[in-house]
Amino acid sequence: MTGPAELWVAQGGPVIPDFGEGSDCVVDNRLFCPDWVRDNWSGVLQPALVQHVELTLIAVAVGFVISLAAALLTHRYRPLERPFGTFSAIVYTIPSLALFQLLVPVTGLTVTTVEVALVGYTLLILYRNILEGLRSVPPDVLEAARGMGLTRMQTLWRVEVPLAIPATMAGLRIAVVSTIALGTVAALVIPKGLGYPIFIALRDAFNTEILAAGLLAILLALIADALLVVAERALTPWSRTRRVG
Repeated sequence: MTGPAELWVAQGGPVIPDFGEGSDCVVDNRLFCPDWVRDNWSGVLQPALVQHVELTLIAVAVGFVISLAAALLTHRYRPLERPFGTFSAIVYTIPSLALFQLLVPVTGLTVTTVEVALVGYTLLILYRNILEGLRSVPPDVLEAARGMGLTRMQTLWRVEVPLAIPATMAGLRIAVVSTIALGTVAALVIPKGLGYPIFIALRDAFNTEILAAGLLAILLALIADALLVVAERALTPWSRTRRVG
């Protein structure tokens, strides 16, 4: 099986200093060299960041659709809750490296392998939070909806789903941050994402690239979480009204 290093070299790879050229900071392999980050931003770090965002968005979007459908189904048909819950829990407990290894013989060293694994890790978090949100609607609210003549389907989409948004967004925040973190491990399968500069830098023991790629992953997680907090507030204006009152 072709290793990630060989794949990256075949595709050109990042600019890795040999500690014999460049600024004194690079030559001495100091803790952090801003000039290396500036020189390699467009060729190494920016593409890796964009790839990481793409991997995360695809995994979370697919996982959310699957989890929402499963939660709505099991909310209506409770006997189905145990099978899906057990399946998602089993997938979640498999170490990422082991799951990648299990998938490679089937899907190969491809983006599909990475996405299937990342989607699998989002299911338990998203499914349980969405289902818990749907089931946390107060009985008197449901009774009032029925008293207003709403059908079961109307009650679901007009009452239960909107009131489940806080729990759903909490699960989404956890899923996004954990997917960003797990996405760095994808570098062992494909030469994409922020994990690959880290992998190459670890091989060459180059401090700046390790820190730069790692800090970008942390910053991406923080920004994504902040954006989801803003989105939750926009989707639940009644919660702000309640706090003000």
